Amino acid sequence: MNKQIPSFEEVFGQLLPVAKQMQTQFQEQVQQLFSGAIPSLPVSEHTPNLLGSVGPFMTSVMSAFQHSLGKVPLNSLSQLQSEYATEFSALLSSAFSSMPNVGEETGKHVSLDEWISDDKRFASTDWRDHGIYELTAALYSLNAKYTRKVAELMPAEGREKRQIDYAIEQFVDAMSPSNFFVSNPEAQKRLLETKGESLTLAIQNLLGDLQKGRISQTDESAFEVGVNVARSEGEVVFENALFQLIQYKPLTEQVGQIPMLFVPPCINKFYILDLQPANSLVRYVVEQGHTLFLVSWKNPTQEEQALTWDDYIEHGVIKAMDVVKKIRKQPRLNVLGFCVGGTLLATALSVLANRGDDSVNSVTFLTTLLDFEDTGALGVFVDEEQVRAREETIGNGGLMLGKDLASAFSSLRPTDLIWNYVVSNYLKGEKPTAFDLLYWNSDSTNLPGPMFCWYLRNTYLENNLCEPGKVEVCGEPVDLGLIDMPVYVLATREDHIVPWQTAYRTTQYVSGDVRFVLGASGHIAGVINPAAKNKRSFWRNDNLPDSAQQWLVEATEVPGSWWNDWAAWLEDKKGKLVKAPAKAGNPTYKPVEQAPGRYVKARI
Repeated sequence: MNKQIPSFEEVFGQLLPVAKQMQTQFQEQVQQLFSGAIPSLPVSEHTPNLLGSVGPFMTSVMSAFQHSLGKVPLNSLSQLQSEYATEFSALLSSAFSSMPNVGEETGKHVSLDEWISDDKRFASTDWRDHGIYELTAALYSLNAKYTRKVAELMPAEGREKRQIDYAIEQFVDAMSPSNFFVSNPEAQKRLLETKGESLTLAIQNLLGDLQKGRISQTDESAFEVGVNVARSEGEVVFENALFQLIQYKPLTEQVGQIPMLFVPPCINKFYILDLQPANSLVRYVVEQGHTLFLVSWKNPTQEEQALTWDDYIEHGVIKAMDVVKKIRKQPRLNVLGFCVGGTLLATALSVLANRGDDSVNSVTFLTTLLDFEDTGALGVFVDEEQVRAREETIGNGGLMLGKDLASAFSSLRPTDLIWNYVVSNYLKGEKPTAFDLLYWNSDSTNLPGPMFCWYLRNTYLENNLCEPGKVEVCGEPVDLGLIDMPVYVLATREDHIVPWQTAYRTTQYVSGDVRFVLGASGHIAGVINPAAKNKRSFWRNDNLPDSAQQWLVEATEVPGSWWNDWAAWLEDKKGKLVKAPAKAGNPTYKPVEQAPGRYVKARI
């Protein structure tokens, strides 16, 4: 049977009333806010679930918001209402140039543009070409400002305060007039210029994303793992139910006798470390004369739903270390852990120390938390209620879905990682551009429920890892003080996932000789800062005072990439130079397939 495609007029006629209704809801919610009521997120049975599993969390936190609002002194709310009224009058004065602004003794006029000039969502001249759109954007900015001010008055503290701030940001960002067709002049202009084609493309984008279950942030058809990302040459030399072990092809005639093992995070794919040759940390390390091995975690399915944290330590990290030593016939190795990979690695090192194994020659932690007292932006999702709910549903078996993890991460920057693409994909009908970093970001991974629940409770919720003997892993008490080899710790100054001040505390727990380095930029850009480009800078201070802030005061800023500093630190730790291996593996561990292997190619 042939399906008839709806005409432009039919679809537009259905969308316009919905958009108007959304705008009306926004105006009503602002009015409710300043009459003492709590705004609620607009929900419709036809509204896509943009935040995945964050939804129930948001409902819980908004309830707490309403409870806290009742504790705000009435005189404080009254003062805020008075300030709002004053600024509202000033804004209206800006809208009508014939009227002087309230409080402007000189009678000079402040243009509406100044109310929105700092917001990139309204940067296009289309917002200024028609006064009603500029006024709508300015009113939104004012209302957003005072919504945040209401949140600041609440007596909540600590995690509860961060959760309320997070929920308010979701609400404020969601209600921007740029998100609705009826109040977005850029989308309307594109509709007219394309004679309705942009709407057809927008519908196609929406239907495609509904099938994928996520918002497209890049042109995913432009990339293929192993073809134009994760291209470093090597072979898979071992695999089990948790990971594949890649041995990379040497790029120097001689290599250090002591091999190197990378343990990347299991929450994302490893190829953030090997996106392109020009920014590949994998390639850089091989070029420095290291025989490099890397753990490529399997993307768990129902077959792996019962795996535990202990499994990831014993049959993951420790097994990988054992295979590396046997392949290279070396009693020692250097290791690196990135993000959650670093937390896994530190746990494994404690277990090995308890067993009398001192085979690790040095360890590098990249943007890794071992003390979880201050967990940055991610801490908003973790409380006893949320963790217990996870434990009841997947704690004994099941999967923490990668798309839900991705939604949670995206919601930490909703304007950039959610609404930006809602507007471009679904209002303007634009095709996302090809960007390898965003392709990697969209390549989500599941986690086994038992492993994920253990991690949540013992790190983010209870912060047990940094207390000696508080928890046991693989039958051994965890004690970070047993990590007594040379340690290199990298944190990044603008990291919202691993606050650098918290990462600094690693220096206070381990027993080995520590070098702490602070890189510029954030969680990813600060780590992937190629030495060849030598951009940005990093901070060095060989003294390690108790206070992270005191460390920074005494630190020296060094221009360029931290990669060079790390390579120099590693140089005398790779052992004497020997002839590079002619082939990967050995008779016991024979090559299975070419890098990057099939585990990393499994998408969800």
